[in-house]
Amino acid sequence: MAWKTLDQMELNGKTVLVRVDINVPLENGLVTDTTRIEKIVPTITSILDKGGKPVLLAHFDRPKGKVVPEMSLSKVFPALEKCLGRPIRFVEDCIGAVAEAAVAAQQPGETLLLENTRFHAGEEKNTPEMIAALAKLGDIFVNDAFSAAHRAHASTSGLASALPACAGRQMEAELQALDASLGHPKRPLAAVVGGAKVSTKLELLSNLVTKVDHLIIGGGMANTFLVTQGVEVGKSLAERDMAPTAAAILARAKEAGCTIHLPVDVVVAREFKANADHDVVAAADCPADAMILDAGPKTAEAIAEVFAQCRTLIWNGPLGAFEIEPFDAATNAAAKAAAELTKAGKLISVAGGGDTVAALNKAGAASDFTYISTAGGAFLEWMEGKPLPGVDALDQ
Repeated sequence: MAWKTLDQMELNGKTVLVRVDINVPLENGLVTDTTRIEKIVPTITSILDKGGKPVLLAHFDRPKGKVVPEMSLSKVFPALEKCLGRPIRFVEDCIGAVAEAAVAAQQPGETLLLENTRFHAGEEKNTPEMIAALAKLGDIFVNDAFSAAHRAHASTSGLASALPACAGRQMEAELQALDASLGHPKRPLAAVVGGAKVSTKLELLSNLVTKVDHLIIGGGMANTFLVTQGVEVGKSLAERDMAPTAAAILARAKEAGCTIHLPVDVVVAREFKANADHDVVAAADCPADAMILDAGPKTAEAIAEVFAQCRTLIWNGPLGAFEIEPFDAATNAAAKAAAELTKAGKLISVAGGGDTVAALNKAGAASDFTYISTAGGAFLEWMEGKPLPGVDALDQ
């Protein structure tokens, strides 16, 4: 890979601008989940250990270029200081005289957190003025926010072009995992794509069928593909108008030598609620008054067999309505099968996307996956084969 890491940079005595993602959930002014904060600690620690002075750049929510007090990073500051366990100072702006004075006064061993970059319109517009104002503050730029890498903003791709740049520890781990799963994977390579609608993952499916050996389709999307093959799915969620598109994806997969796996049996119910009366039927036998809410046990078993034949797995989206029992069974079973193979050293497993992370955590399988990405949009755009400006700028 063309990008540099922290190990290749001389940081001693340098002011290091670090783009991080600490866009965390708040409730009553308190951080309720510190996962994203915890993930940036190794990067900050590495910079401090190498004699650098970290200056953290981050966005919070969508203030749209205006100062919105409720979206100040001062609310995240206490949780950040607690996770890092070292002295941190909050600075009330990210550019201009206030920021410049704070950076000039920064002591060795001290970390600065600058105010929300999105309080300035130049951030999302990626203006030369905003880039210059940020670049003025530091000697080196470290991008540790993969989740913001699909945005060409001043504090992501802009700074990477203006200063000597490298990837932070989390970004490095993310890019290595992604390269191992889709860039230069060990084959056979399988992908699980679940979710409600084909229309929202059209580019993803079109890209994957040319890259993977096995594509497992689940959730409401699978119903659309079943309809395309002439199978009636009763009252199930299905985008019938997307049938021609689904047919084109099936044809493209056949041409590329990609095997598509659809449910062979399904779990059906008349009501969408926890523990609703339900039956397991063949995929082609969904009653007219019922809806498909999960893949069946035979399908889960078949998916586990595909995993066992493969060396690499990439996963985005659940196989059914995993939020409510018993319609989480197929997702749970497949997730546990992937986790066991990974633990045994037989499979490289990479997963990403909000629902996916929630589903794997619910199944108790997340900790055994090789890598789980917390990046939503960036992970999806990477799977779609789109360029990521924040990563591409590191390559320059």
